Amino acid sequence: MSQVYAARRARLRDRCSAAGDAAALISRPANVRYLAGGAPPGAVLLLGPDEDVLLCPRTPVPESTAGHVDDELRLTVLPAGHGGDPAVAAAGVLARAGADSLAVEEHHLTVARHRALGSAAPGLRLADLGAAVEHQRIVKDEEEIACLRIAAEIADHALGELLESILVGRTERHLALELERRLVDHGADGPAFPTAVATGPHSGRPDHRPSDRRVEEGDFLSVTLGADYRGYRCLIGRTFVIGTSPADWQIDLYELVFGAQRAGREVLVPGKGYRDVDRAARQPLEAAGHSEGLAPRTGHGVGLEIDEDPQIAPATMGKLDACVPVTVGPGVHLPGRGGVRIDDTLVVRPEADGGPELLTITTKELLAL
Repeated sequence: MSQVYAARRARLRDRCSAAGDAAALISRPANVRYLAGGAPPGAVLLLGPDEDVLLCPRTPVPESTAGHVDDELRLTVLPAGHGGDPAVAAAGVLARAGADSLAVEEHHLTVARHRALGSAAPGLRLADLGAAVEHQRIVKDEEEIACLRIAAEIADHALGELLESILVGRTERHLALELERRLVDHGADGPAFPTAVATGPHSGRPDHRPSDRRVEEGDFLSVTLGADYRGYRCLIGRTFVIGTSPADWQIDLYELVFGAQRAGREVLVPGKGYRDVDRAARQPLEAAGHSEGLAPRTGHGVGLEIDEDPQIAPATMGKLDACVPVTVGPGVHLPGRGGVRIDDTLVVRPEADGGPELLTITTKELLAL
């Protein structure tokens, strides 16, 4: 893996050189992990003209949930009780080496931290690196996709086990906690995000947080969960009916959302516009009269963070590349009644390779549990 991380850093260094920047300071944890193999708490990565250095406020714990740091990197641990900021220390190192410019992640730095960098190395010209690392992370290599595939398998197992248990009378909060425990039992480092369980009138809401409402017979139950495996995060969302055959309105609404989700999945091919994917999933719902209250997007990228670029939204410019993992998850919520959400994680693949690879395989049949 050292060669992989070195190649990633080389790509970023080439980008900085082309922009006239002598070095780059990476402070966003997911970006540090992408380039260094690990992101110990508080660590920053300095990509210098001659050497790359990972600066940490304390000694990293080997094989921690923050990853394993590339052995090829020079690791600098600030002295105990130093109280210093690794980013400021990195700027000082660069200034003493005679560099004249430094690209920083302004979207991650606080104003106070940016000022501290300028004060520590007044001779350095600070430039904005922008989202260069985030853009580099969009297309995944097969090792990354393998981690996502395992994360999806874990989430599928956890959800499948829950569906075999008795649900009536249990609270949303209890079910969410049980799902997160099952994720860890099956090998996840933890949940990819706070698990969402919504029942009855809460179901189908994208922003719902589990409450003490108890599951009742005839409810819609919508569940959204994901596993974190070696830093890579996936997402799956399903909707079921509890304890009885679904009502006609539940069948109609489910079939509508399922058709919209399928339409979005089917256009996940290289070269397709992000907004075209959103339109494919959104148009059936709007045509059925549900334009009011639809989520502002129908999907997004996943990886070291659960919400990455690309954004599958109406106004997002850009086109899909192969080996980009994304979610597709339209939904409809009827106030006071409930609703349906169906989410999958897929990897964009060329049609010659079979089209989009579905990672989350739990059935999308409308089951009565």
